[in-house]
Amino acid sequence: MGRGQKLPANLAPRLVSREAAAAYVGVSPTTFDRLVKDSMMPRPKVLGARRKAWDVRVLDKFIDRLPVEGNDDDNDSWDNVDAA
Repeated sequence: MGRGQKLPANLAPRLVSREAAAAYVGVSPTTFDRLVKDSMMPRPKVLGARRKAWDVRVLDKFIDRLPVEGNDDDNDSWDNVDAA
């Protein structure tokens, strides 16, 4: 399947462009670049001499590891759960 051919509507691409990867994560391409630089998002796969693409499965793993607001280690116990 060449680059210009379309996938069937029910088949999502596994490798996506920088812009699509940023949209998938929910940030602008510039913010996505910063997240990649800061190792909060993965580096791209290399396709040929100049083309780069991000694997959505790897993006999912990085998204899962992002910190959660208000979630600190002190609250990760059952001590504060009411048993009533």
